[in-house]
Amino acid sequence: MPQTILITGGCGFIGTNSASYYLDKGYRVVAFDNLSRVGAKENLEWLGGQPGEFIFAEGDIRDAGLVLDVVKQYKPDFILHLAAQVTMVTSLTNPREDFEVNALGTFNLLEALRIAGCKAPAIYSSTNKVMGELLSVPVVESAERYAYRDIAGIDETFPLDFHGPYGCSKGCGDQYFLDYARVFGLNTIVFRQSGIYGPHQFGIEEQGWLAWFCNALLFGKTVTIYGDGKQVRDVLYVDDLIMAYDAALHNAGKARGKAYNIGGGADYTLSIWELFHILTKLSGREFDYSFGPWRQGDQKVYISDISRANRDFGWLPMISPAEGVRRLYNWIRENQSIVAKAGVFK
Repeated sequence: MPQTILITGGCGFIGTNSASYYLDKGYRVVAFDNLSRVGAKENLEWLGGQPGEFIFAEGDIRDAGLVLDVVKQYKPDFILHLAAQVTMVTSLTNPREDFEVNALGTFNLLEALRIAGCKAPAIYSSTNKVMGELLSVPVVESAERYAYRDIAGIDETFPLDFHGPYGCSKGCGDQYFLDYARVFGLNTIVFRQSGIYGPHQFGIEEQGWLAWFCNALLFGKTVTIYGDGKQVRDVLYVDDLIMAYDAALHNAGKARGKAYNIGGGADYTLSIWELFHILTKLSGREFDYSFGPWRQGDQKVYISDISRANRDFGWLPMISPAEGVRRLYNWIRENQSIVAKAGVFK
């Protein structure tokens, strides 16, 4: 019998790419999802047409009994916990829902694993937002970007500083995942992710910024730059992220109970203006844009120090921003009707 991987949020952007990867590897893939995310139904339809043993388990991570039933029924060998409320904007307008999905939902999964006696290696998709605004880190400004003055990136020793409901809810899940390794012996691992992008990402203004700007350019929409456009993130193509997942899951003896900062690192960074240059060159089109105020909790720079992941399970990203953005842009261009149908501009 093939090994089974359970992916919560399995029809989201990262979930869909992860499911496809593990189907290709011959795994039985169980995607647990409530299909609330923009593009999830389209991703499910696509996954249903892929070769391999794909099982869709419809449900909500907030339903503790259902989560336990899924764990008991499918007895996963590996788990990716990707189900989440993913935007700071939504967390500010509906903080209760944000808490229930991200904090309580994560607790529900951990309790299901504990009660079922499941010791499968499990990765939690956390976020760089658990680091807060990093106002204590000196930043320098140049014509098109900000940069750290004294360091190359943020490592896992930096103090956590949950900011906004989204940062608090994701940070709560982050800490629970680490603690259940320490207290209950689960094989849990935390990835604090930064700037993930790639195909099957139905980017909207509030989340998925690289895909959102690709969408806007292809569909001729005006975009708002919140701040001055010099904000910098390390960006990571989804295929590289999945390689990190796989490496950590198969090295759980070393990775269990640890958090990892996972992004493109110092070598793979982009500002908004730099992304605009790449997309303008790819498309031959210019952006129509205006400016808005800085968003609450927005970091001028966030760059992950990814050296711990490299030491513990030999991972480094391979796909450059120029190549990754080209792949994303081409996927959206080739699937414009699906992207429009999903409702990214509602």
